[in-house]
Amino acid sequence: MDTPNPLVEIDPEKLGGTPVFFGTRVPIQNLFDCLEEGESLNQFLDQFPTVTRAQALAVLEESKQRLILSYARTA
Repeated sequence: MDTPNPLVEIDPEKLGGTPVFFGTRVPIQNLFDCLEEGESLNQFLDQFPTVTRAQALAVLEESKQRLILSYARTA
């Protein structure tokens, strides 16, 4: 059985199962899209006030760690 992730919620009843920030209806993808478009973290948080700074930073940190581990396994 999968361990629940307190950062990301996937629920078929919320946006058809799109991964969202836990406790919100804000897709995780929105954070990466905003950053790719040159927006700052503060701008993202202003646009999506239901996401906390701690949540956004934790998702970025987890993404970074997963990317590093992924490359380390292929080295």
